[in-house]
Amino acid sequence: MKIYIPIILSILSIFSACDSEAGWQNLEVIETVKIDPVIDWTAVADSCTFVLVEQFMNKEKGTFWKSPKNVSGGSYNIYWQQAHAMDVIVYAYERIKNKNPELADTYENYFRLWLKNKANNYNHDKNDETGFLNSFTDDMCWICLTLIHMSEATGDDIYINMAKTVYDTHIITRARTDAKGTGLPWKSNDESRNACTNSPGCLIAAKLYKKYGTENYLNDAKMLYDYIVKNLLKGDGRVEEPPLTYTQGTFGEACRQLYHITQERQYMRKAEEVINYTMTSDRCLQNWILRDEGTSMDGSIFKAVFIPYAVNLALDEKASDYVKKRIILFLQDNATVLWNNLDRSLYPEMYCNYYWGKVFPSGDIASMGAQTSGASLMEGVARMLANLAE
Repeated sequence: MKIYIPIILSILSIFSACDSEAGWQNLEVIETVKIDPVIDWTAVADSCTFVLVEQFMNKEKGTFWKSPKNVSGGSYNIYWQQAHAMDVIVYAYERIKNKNPELADTYENYFRLWLKNKANNYNHDKNDETGFLNSFTDDMCWICLTLIHMSEATGDDIYINMAKTVYDTHIITRARTDAKGTGLPWKSNDESRNACTNSPGCLIAAKLYKKYGTENYLNDAKMLYDYIVKNLLKGDGRVEEPPLTYTQGTFGEACRQLYHITQERQYMRKAEEVINYTMTSDRCLQNWILRDEGTSMDGSIFKAVFIPYAVNLALDEKASDYVKKRIILFLQDNATVLWNNLDRSLYPEMYCNYYWGKVFPSGDIASMGAQTSGASLMEGVARMLANLAE
């Protein structure tokens, strides 16, 4: 069953592309996609996640270095990126917990260590009871989303309870209101209210509402959604300028969650719009796969944020068939390109490049951000195809 699903879906996508003008414009691309049915995406995910853990994790603390074994140093201020590196491990945990309980226990221990060590937060404030306070509001938002995911995966509320405290105490209290509406500032002493803060803030509020059922969280989610739509979202589906994968994906997921809470179709339409933009705009692509968004620890990890949320939309039975089929084919195409550009002879030093269409230069120092993005892609495709095969 698993072998044939990608082929069937790629054929269906060719016909689905004819449903809209945009589809016709991309028909040639869809027709040229070649899915390798022989690739075992579960094994690929295992390999890429193993490299992330073995080369980039400080296993005594459950946190991550910016380079293999911290060879380059400079990992002290790596904070928000910890959320997305650990999120890959949480998805891996969900995938293997029933098949490999011993490894799952190891991963759960990393979760506990990550919490204990405050995700490598470099800010230490004696008046902060959580240990996660940071001047960057978005940093705390990303951390909270991973804490919530840990509870979703393990069933242990210690993580989401911490996220709730951080949100209630340090995030939503920073919201500012003016003629444009109410939104979260990028930093505690900053007036700007951007997409990279308000998108994850909106998603946290939606998830806290789903968990606790307290109306203020739903009100917050709608408020932050409204701020983004009125002030940041462009008519073509760009969440910000320039369009970056992490905010495209996060806002899309926030919209998807709001749809399932309210059953208001406008939210699902927005989710589809911003995710589809990411897969079709040359602003986000390079040779029809996700582009290199930079070599910094920020830019290199952006794609790791987009991937799981795109997978969520692909697996959502309420999303349109057209968008779901496009995502399924698009992500498999990206994964196939990356797999073809991994130097497997160097394993376990098998590193993902910033751009998946090229092999990582063996003489360069590898990046935790790039490895996280690549491992997120492989975990996402493995999860997507496993669910489609059920």
